[in-house]
Amino acid sequence: MAGTNRVFAAQLAGLPVFGPDGESIGKVRDVVAGLRLDQQPPRILGMVVELATRRRVFVPMLRVTSIEPNAVTLATGSVNMRHFTQRPNEVLVCGQLLDAHATLSGAETRVTVVDAAMEPTRTRDWVLAKVAVRERSTRLTLGRRRSAMQVLPWNEVAGLGLTDLTGQPQGAGQLLMLFDTMRAVDVAATLRDLPIKRRHEVADAMDDERLADVIEELPEDDQKELLAYLAEERAADILEAMNPDDAADLLAELAPADQSRLLELMEPEESAPVKRLLAYSSDTAGGLMTPEPVVLTPDATIAEALAHIRNADLPAALASMVFVCRPPTATPTGRFVGVVHFQRLLREPPAELVASAVDTDLTALRPEATLAEVTRYFAAYNLACGPVVDAEDHLLGAVTVDDVLDHLLPDDWRETGLHDVADGAEIQEADRA
Repeated sequence: MAGTNRVFAAQLAGLPVFGPDGESIGKVRDVVAGLRLDQQPPRILGMVVELATRRRVFVPMLRVTSIEPNAVTLATGSVNMRHFTQRPNEVLVCGQLLDAHATLSGAETRVTVVDAAMEPTRTRDWVLAKVAVRERSTRLTLGRRRSAMQVLPWNEVAGLGLTDLTGQPQGAGQLLMLFDTMRAVDVAATLRDLPIKRRHEVADAMDDERLADVIEELPEDDQKELLAYLAEERAADILEAMNPDDAADLLAELAPADQSRLLELMEPEESAPVKRLLAYSSDTAGGLMTPEPVVLTPDATIAEALAHIRNADLPAALASMVFVCRPPTATPTGRFVGVVHFQRLLREPPAELVASAVDTDLTALRPEATLAEVTRYFAAYNLACGPVVDAEDHLLGAVTVDDVLDHLLPDDWRETGLHDVADGAEIQEADRA
């Protein structure tokens, strides 16, 4: 196999994967190792590769022809499409081994795993030969430098057996460092592949804003499981940090008593828009909308409008349109005047008022509009975002095309990816035997 003879897992995660003709296949998300009962290095079984469709599949190491600092190449462009499922004797090197607590063999020195390196053998197998560890200090000593990292052979580090990894409490610092460069949807997919214990440890270590973004990308059952695990006070904080429409969708799936208790724990200004959304059926414009679009008064300038949609935290669909209303500008607003499309904003002088660029002819959705009506509306007007207005011409919120797609796709689309293909399942089973 071409490439380096030692590869650290944390450096491998995120590398692009290509087929033999240079075709892009996906990205490496983790390394799968088979743990042994003795102290011999675990055999590397393969990699978890995330395809462009978000599906995560298992690629056996025998299919890998080269590992370079900037890419992984496979011997064949044909990839088995069965979703990766971890087996009882397997460990995810990034997901489970990093941050594990261990001891040095024959000593009482306690260490934390910060990385692990795999190396090829003469038989073309790869094994998890080295472990990068840092000594754990039980006390703080003024003036003492942080302990240096050591790279040791696998058999010199004790406490990394399967029962150790599944039973001991474990930090998540190294894993969170890997997550820093990943989108929330990719982190959510990684969490789904982790054992429940490890998933909870990662959730405990994440800050509320990041965890809220990740929960929004999880399938419904995983959302409810994770919310039920969290202490009620933190669960309420997470719901506050979520987009109101996503928080409402999640709360709608809970038992009425749990829903009421969490709403009571939320700050009133955060729970109010969520309560308004819960009043509508989830398959109507009112249930699909977000109550926090960009709303400006007619006397705002084009420059102000551009500054609002330039906000990096604003989803792309919401940034495609500015809603112009009479005061108040918080939903439900004063009288709805119209919308300004972002392309029109780019063509107008910055000092001009948005009133001069308003599209007053765009039909607005009513909150009771059905999902079918909303879908036809977006198709007819070629929009990424549309206003929801009540009978008194108050803007209630905006529906975005991604929210429509979420409800049009099958309930399990986040779990199965864009394609539900199981061809070649027998090949995958044989490759991991």
